[in-house]
Amino acid sequence: MHPAQYLIGVAAGTLVGFLLGVVGGGGSILALPLMVYAVGVRDPHLAVGTSALAVAANAAINAVNHARAGAVRWRVAAVFAAAGVAGAWCGSLAGKALPGERLLACFALLMLAVGVLMLRRATAPAALAGGGRGSPSLPRLIGLGLAVGALSGFFGIGGGFLIVPGLVYAARLPMLEAVASSLPAVTAFSLTTALNYARSGWVDWPLAAAFAGGGACGGALGAHLARRLAARRGALGVLFGVVLLLVAGYMLYRSAVGLRPAATR
Repeated sequence: MHPAQYLIGVAAGTLVGFLLGVVGGGGSILALPLMVYAVGVRDPHLAVGTSALAVAANAAINAVNHARAGAVRWRVAAVFAAAGVAGAWCGSLAGKALPGERLLACFALLMLAVGVLMLRRATAPAALAGGGRGSPSLPRLIGLGLAVGALSGFFGIGGGFLIVPGLVYAARLPMLEAVASSLPAVTAFSLTTALNYARSGWVDWPLAAAFAGGGACGGALGAHLARRLAARRGALGVLFGVVLLLVAGYMLYRSAVGLRPAATR
């Protein structure tokens, strides 16, 4: 790769980290399209593996920060992550077997769904406030962990936008603890996916390091501004949801062009 692409990777990682710090779960979903369309990683599978490693590194850094504040429920996180790792491994095997352009098209459809969820969450902020402490349901934790892990592995995403509500539902955690406890699972799922892709040579290690370094800086800035922007969190969520829908539409267009038979182009 050209050195300029690594600089773009740092900038893209900074943007993803910033969005993750400001809007919370779902911010890292832009890592893959940025890898493909901004950095210029032509192989979709290489982009998935590399972005998964970068997301794992950023999630681990954020998990340490939350752990220092005592917000991580480690037993709950461990059960969810352990179940999800098996799902992530199987999901990543399925993702590797899918042709790259079709994988990007499926990812775009996922982004459409996440964009809609982000818009709904932003316009109804009290809908998922959490019900306070309660007794975790082990079957629910294991079942949801497997399902979310499989989705995370298939698309090479952290899955925080699904892990957080899953922990609220299955473990009855308050929202703050659910967000904090989701990060070890995001780390485990993304790292599992990255290692599976690395076995096939689909990880650009220097680019992942550049992306993760930018993400760490952007995440620190986003976390710093999050409190100041708390009153505008709903508007930011709406804006981010719209961005996801626009990016998803662009990816579907590019995927449709890529999948079109040569004779019809």
